[in-house]
Order: sequence, then C-alpha cells, then structure tokens
Amino acid sequence: MDAMDKDRDIPAHGVRPLWTEEPARRRRLPDPVRAAAVRAVIIIAVTLVEVMVALLCTLAGSWSAFPVVLATVASTVVATWGVLDVWVTRQVWRQRYGVVSRPSSTARELRRQRRRERAREADPAVTSRPAAERGPARGAAA
Repeated sequence: MDAMDKDRDIPAHGVRPLWTEEPARRRRLPDPVRAAAVRAVIIIAVTLVEVMVALLCTLAGSWSAFPVVLATVASTVVATWGVLDVWVTRQVWRQRYGVVSRPSSTARELRRQRRRERAREADPAVTSRPAAERGPARGAAA
C-alpha cells in the first residue's frame, strides 16, 4: 500500500460530511430593513461606547466629562431615531411588498355560493336570479 493512501486512517463506517446545510429558521430580512438594522446597531454600539467613556471620565473627574455627556445625550437621540427607522422601514416594506392576496376565481365562486346560502337561510323567499333579471349593477351609469 502507498504511504499517501487517501483516508486510510479514518474508519469507513463513521464517514460523514464536515458540515450539513440546515434550512434557516427565519427568512432573511428584506435589504432595506436589513440596512436600517445594521445602521441602528452601529449607532447603538457607538452610543454605548460613549456612555462608558462618559462614565469613566466622570469617575476620574476629568474636564472632558461634560462634553462627552452632551455627546452621549445627542447619540441617544440618534440611536432612538435609528431604532424607529428600522421599525418604519419594516412597516413600509410590509405594506408595499408584503403578502399579496388575490383570490382565485375558484375562491371567489365559493364565496358567492356561501353568500347565496346565507341569504336563503336568512330569508327563504329570496332566490338568486340571473344578472339580466336583476337590472343594472349598483353604481352603474344610467
């Protein structure tokens, strides 16, 4: 046998791939929402660093504590805006590109049948008539 024999020291019965692909638990965020979320996370991270610097400067009695605290307050406002931006962007995306519900003709016909049955149950004297006998549709030009 050759000394460079491939995988001769690995038992054949336990062969398995290095990793296995698993389906994602959640769907990926839409690109605009993901971009807003990344912005918000970066802004929040910078704000947290500023909070730590302000705290340390205050504890040390440094002259720079006051300007850093002012910057931290401003960053907190910006971080709040960033989180609201994620929320608004997500809602806008859902309204524009969310679930599009267009009932098929089959579903529409089933609803019509159910409506007719409910009307018959409510008033047995009412029977459905063909459209030609019913007259013009509501809102139709006379």
